[in-house]
Amino acid sequence: MKTRDVHDWSAVAAATGPADRAAAEEGIRLAYRTAGLAEPERIVWAASPRAAVEAVEKNEAGRLDREDGPALVYPDGFALHAWRGIPVPAEFPDELTGLSRARIRDEENAGLRRAMLEHYGYERYLTESGAEPVHRGETGILWRITLPFDEDVVVVEAVDSTPGPDGAHRTSWLRVPPTTRTAKEGAARTFGPGPDPGPGTSPRAS
Repeated sequence: MKTRDVHDWSAVAAATGPADRAAAEEGIRLAYRTAGLAEPERIVWAASPRAAVEAVEKNEAGRLDREDGPALVYPDGFALHAWRGIPVPAEFPDELTGLSRARIRDEENAGLRRAMLEHYGYERYLTESGAEPVHRGETGILWRITLPFDEDVVVVEAVDSTPGPDGAHRTSWLRVPPTTRTAKEGAARTFGPGPDPGPGTSPRAS
């Protein structure tokens, strides 16, 4: 099959707007003929739910994300609330106003707890819990937060080596897999493979 034909077929397959059925079906038959296959006897059409979406809010990562309302709305009234890609109840944004460390720790839904923790801020949670670092290295500091009903949250505190326009060095808090043992390994995981085998143990935060 020619490259141009593949692109034409891909465009037809991914389309969600109003379609010229005759042209679309001819494109499908062309794809079969080009591949040396017998043309389909019939082509079944189905309405695309994506085409009926009235409103959608996404963040820079392409995930559904909205703090003050539903991130996805359909004409029939169905709506989906989401916080940085995590489905949340409609009343979730109101809960963030009075959020506390105890509320985060006691939340049994792992997805909601992670959203709360991200909103609350890793630095604030670690400070209020009196956490001790798991490992210190040239690339930053590794922290571990122990939460009930969920895997540990492991975060690398890293200072950008390049100063910003104001001359300050920005500090980033990057979540890494719970198996991470050193700051160097955590930093490597945020940019690519290359774990550091060195040890790193210390008290945990809760």
